[in-house]
Amino acid sequence: MLLIYIKRIMNMKILNFGSLNIDYVYKVDHFVMAGETQSSLERNIFPGGKGLNQSVALASAGANTYHAGAIGKNDGIFLKDLMANSNVNVEFVRELDGPSGHTIIQVNKKGNNCILLYPGANFKQDEVYIESVFENFDKGDYIVLQNEINNIKLIMEIAHKKGMIICLNPSPYNERIDELNLDYVDYFLLNEIEAAMMCDCELNTDKDELIKILKKNYPYSKFVLTLGKSGVVYFDNNTYFEHGIYDVPVVDTTAAGDTFTGYFLASVSNEIDIEESLRLASIASSIAVSKNGAAVSIPQLNEVKNSSIKLMK
Repeated sequence: MLLIYIKRIMNMKILNFGSLNIDYVYKVDHFVMAGETQSSLERNIFPGGKGLNQSVALASAGANTYHAGAIGKNDGIFLKDLMANSNVNVEFVRELDGPSGHTIIQVNKKGNNCILLYPGANFKQDEVYIESVFENFDKGDYIVLQNEINNIKLIMEIAHKKGMIICLNPSPYNERIDELNLDYVDYFLLNEIEAAMMCDCELNTDKDELIKILKKNYPYSKFVLTLGKSGVVYFDNNTYFEHGIYDVPVVDTTAAGDTFTGYFLASVSNEIDIEESLRLASIASSIAVSKNGAAVSIPQLNEVKNSSIKLMK
């Protein structure tokens, strides 16, 4: 039995069916207001997209990671190459006519960001392609989803029928999330705003009230709720854990949530306990915000394990 268990863990795959974007990042004094024209302090072009970022984080944390999605064959090849160089399996990434998805990101002097997204190739996931991808995955494999590609509903239905472990980061939160059967979700990874929208609550609703509603509405799901400067909490119907944030200079928060998601899911899929998974994911996301860019800011597992950063008091 032990050998069977070890073989199952070693053969388990994580499929990330997600977005791949080109990020145009502008450093600004403050976020541009309606009617305002502002000169940027700096511009950089980075690989990004929640899907790409999370795949890089998953692989950096040691997970057996596969990415499915689409890029423009004239502008997005470097996105595929970056994932491949990060030990992500990219055999299911399609190269299509037309532009890749891209974002325009403003980063202010405090390291906060606001993002304008154009989906491009990310919204060209068709049924035939989706079904062909799933032929390569089995019951017990993980699937990671965000809301930056089309046909999420179909992808989730197929994953559920196959018995895969479904992990959803409902971002950006919009009406397409409400169309999904959220009872299928094993792990929700979300922030306070997304939690409030899931609960149909005011955005300033108290954390404890959100937890109460989520546990009632989704009694069989597990939740990771990020709380900004208050850290993160994990809860399900039986357990509750929390973890604080680390004292690092904040340079760019673009990939913080994606780094956390990738590291946490890589850890729990490798049978690491929840408390340690939260710790590793928190350190990784803290390191990421201390660097510029999205995917390029995601640390390797050795850097996370050897980090000497301290929890804020």
